[in-house]
Amino acid sequence: MQRLYDFLRRNPTWVDTFWAVVLLGVSCVSAVNLSGAPEHHGSTAAMLAVSAGMAVVVALRRRFPEPMLLLAAATGLVQLVLDVETTVANFAMLVIVATVAAVGERWASRFALYAGLCAAPLAQIRWPQDRTSLLGHLAIVAFQTVPFVLAWVLGDSMRTRRAYFAQLEERAARLEKEREAQAKVAVAAERARIARELHDVVAHNVSVMVVQADGAAYVLDAAPDQAKKALETISSTGRQALAEMRRLLGVLRTGEHKEVGEYVPQPDVEQIDDLIEQCRTSGLPVDFKVEGTPRPLPSGVELTAYRIVQEALTNTRKHGGPNTGASVRLVYFDDGLGLLVEDDGKGAPHEMYEEGGVDGQGHGLIGMRERVGMVGGTLDAGPRPGGGFRISALLPLKPAH
Repeated sequence: MQRLYDFLRRNPTWVDTFWAVVLLGVSCVSAVNLSGAPEHHGSTAAMLAVSAGMAVVVALRRRFPEPMLLLAAATGLVQLVLDVETTVANFAMLVIVATVAAVGERWASRFALYAGLCAAPLAQIRWPQDRTSLLGHLAIVAFQTVPFVLAWVLGDSMRTRRAYFAQLEERAARLEKEREAQAKVAVAAERARIARELHDVVAHNVSVMVVQADGAAYVLDAAPDQAKKALETISSTGRQALAEMRRLLGVLRTGEHKEVGEYVPQPDVEQIDDLIEQCRTSGLPVDFKVEGTPRPLPSGVELTAYRIVQEALTNTRKHGGPNTGASVRLVYFDDGLGLLVEDDGKGAPHEMYEEGGVDGQGHGLIGMRERVGMVGGTLDAGPRPGGGFRISALLPLKPAH
């Protein structure tokens, strides 16, 4: 049934042709039955010709609405001239009026309305009812005019509704394009911000290497053990700087220039304690726990972890509503760092992360996903059962190659 329904929707002319054949068949049977009646008007051949013309109108009404309207009007005039009284084939006039009012040109729609208003009076003048008063003739005209008016009103309402839905679809498509454009701008802005921060991380690591190298050269002869330790620090810091540099090169930073000044290290996981205290001071209860054995982490991972916690708690304060609490879990695994930030707020969880990020500079989940993606991690965010929002992230300790 679904295949048949889809076929009929794709081929409406087949449906119209079917009903045209039915209308023509009924009209032919009616013409044959009326041919011997004494009160019959017009010849059988003329009635069959009129019926055939009306059948063509029904069959092609949706493919050629304006020409079929003119054909129906011409057939009606021929019917008047040849004195062929109205039959079931004249139902095609109602069909073409509704069709033109729905999908035809404006001039055709007005013409269909005026022709429908004139059809009943002309038919009553051509074939008046015997022994009927003037009031009776007027009543018959009014009764026969109502179907034409209703057909036109139905078609015009379908036109209005179709135009309304087309406008809604156009608006939805435009909003979708705007949302995609805003998302691209948000991604670009967030990548630029991440690039600036990674740039600072790399610069800080390089400055550490320079200081350690100077110290090693100074104590190389007097304290070889200290010089060896300094060289080991240079080696590990250099590897870390190279890893961060690879991430930095993967971020587009066209047209972005950092203001001239001293490069400073970006926040790390140790400063999450200070961030939690700031939130508690501002009135947001936060339960903070660290699981596993803390150990040194790549600077990019530490920066990403700090920014995710900062983003999540900032949005909880802004949109979580009154009496909202939050919890932060920092889990050290063998090969990664896990983050779990939850709150029990009653605000709108989805919108609050789409509106903005930290201090109005980030872009909610878009920024978080960009940050996590830069270090090769995974992010899962969504509503909690019973209310609130949950953000879970896993950050690998070794960059993916």
